[in-house]
Amino acid sequence: MAMAMASSLRFFAIIVFGIFLFSISIAAADDISHNDGSAPKSSPSCNRDFRLVKVVNWVNGVEGETLGGLSASFSAEMPTHAKEGLRLSAVFPNPLNCCSSSSSKLSGSVVLSQRGDCGFTTKAEVAQSGRAAGLLVINDKEDLFEMVCSENDTTLNITIPVVMITKSGGEAINRSMAGGGRVELLLYSPNSPVVDFSVVFLWLMAVGTIVCASLWSEFTSEHNDESYDEVSPKTLHCVAAFSGTSMDGYRETWKESSNAGTVKDDTEKEVLDISAKNAVVFVITASTFLVLLYLFMSSWFVWLLIVLFCIGGIEGMHACIVSLLSRKCKNCGRKTVNLPLLGEVSVLSLVVLLFCLAFAIFWAANRKASYSWVGQDVLGICLMITVLQMARLPNIKVATVLLCCAFLYDIFWVFLSPLIFKDSVMIAVARGDNSGGESIPMLLRVPRFFDPWGGYNMIGFGDILFPGLLVSFAFRYDKADKKGVLSGYFLWLIIGYGSGLFFTYLGLYLMNGHGQPALLYLVPCTLGVVVLLGLVRGELKHLWSYGSESPSSREPSGEA
Repeated sequence: MAMAMASSLRFFAIIVFGIFLFSISIAAADDISHNDGSAPKSSPSCNRDFRLVKVVNWVNGVEGETLGGLSASFSAEMPTHAKEGLRLSAVFPNPLNCCSSSSSKLSGSVVLSQRGDCGFTTKAEVAQSGRAAGLLVINDKEDLFEMVCSENDTTLNITIPVVMITKSGGEAINRSMAGGGRVELLLYSPNSPVVDFSVVFLWLMAVGTIVCASLWSEFTSEHNDESYDEVSPKTLHCVAAFSGTSMDGYRETWKESSNAGTVKDDTEKEVLDISAKNAVVFVITASTFLVLLYLFMSSWFVWLLIVLFCIGGIEGMHACIVSLLSRKCKNCGRKTVNLPLLGEVSVLSLVVLLFCLAFAIFWAANRKASYSWVGQDVLGICLMITVLQMARLPNIKVATVLLCCAFLYDIFWVFLSPLIFKDSVMIAVARGDNSGGESIPMLLRVPRFFDPWGGYNMIGFGDILFPGLLVSFAFRYDKADKKGVLSGYFLWLIIGYGSGLFFTYLGLYLMNGHGQPALLYLVPCTLGVVVLLGLVRGELKHLWSYGSESPSSREPSGEA
């Protein structure tokens, strides 16, 4: 009774967690430049792209930490390589706000000015009139504000770099100068590579997760012929003689009993068949949760998600490891131990659970480390494999309802939500805006190894789980109807999913790193493929109502 209750609770937890995982469905990358279409275009010199800038500093000849900045829309261009830039002395103007002519010498130096008291263009004009080589504006907050022209700046002509840095960056430079040190600065804005190879790795992870989830039952199930082969012919002969049956007759009886046992085990597996109604509620729930994340995003809210992610990841990782070990070592799970409150527990399951718990705690404690993406991806992949084992689509009719709703959901929250919220809700949540530096864990992410700016390429769990449900259905359908690799649907859906993911990242780069609604590309490349193939093969009607035509046409409930 206790074991059944625990199993039901685990099942409930995975499904509920899987629902709100779908609320993040986006492919994104960090962009180094963009143009603010809403900024005033009072003159051509005010229409330049905002670019991320590296600010290298030296104190008394010793190189310090490189700071990050953002160029103004009226800033002059900067070199793209550090070796092309010049090391220039840093000076503070007098007055510090740089709103009027400075009494201190600015010629040939990089001027540091506090934000406020006058417009950004006024500060730039004052610095340029003093023959400064550049201007750094120190923000009064820990972010980078986009400095634009005013509508009156019709004749502006700034020929020096103008860059904003964060409050903490300005304070660090100020401390070095206040201590009597000689501070030198070098400004440059390196370009990101057109394609970073981390995208290939992320593509392989996403496609591999769906393939593994679809084939998981094949990896972990015990075949009946193997259990039959384990019984020696001598044993069969003795038992057959004792029972008064022939050797061949007992072989058949043994196989039938093995098959019956397998079917019984399969039917005991807890599986959620998604209905059309569930699919609509699914997407509405995901949208509600996404809006709550956007409106009430804070560090404590993100921490709650991190805890839930760890719980789901532990359960998923535990299920994956135990099933693999039990498949390789059939006797490993037979040893048990009695524990208070828990009762009789498998030693293997307990050891694996402790390992998974330690793994998740280590990741949570070091989630800001450079290597934390590995732990996050491992936990996420295990969780998604487990969800795809427990939730499934019964036919193409339900798949069409679910994926079409998800298709509209993704487009709306990425592209259309700014019309209501003045910001892309999906992108804001994925970035972790207003979360106090914490990031949402419901993403697969890979560092941009070859990008001088670093950052991550990301894909939301929803972009794997939604198409994954359809691909898993295709595998079960092919297996039940005994279709070949080319005559089935599984292989073509995998190719379609991989192609859709390729188009997603192609769109990502064509739009300069702006987050893309991946389901915009993935749904046509998966659902469209199965519908088109079904029409050509004359099997669409069967696919549409599969599992509801007659009891004999239903899928074995144990297949995943």
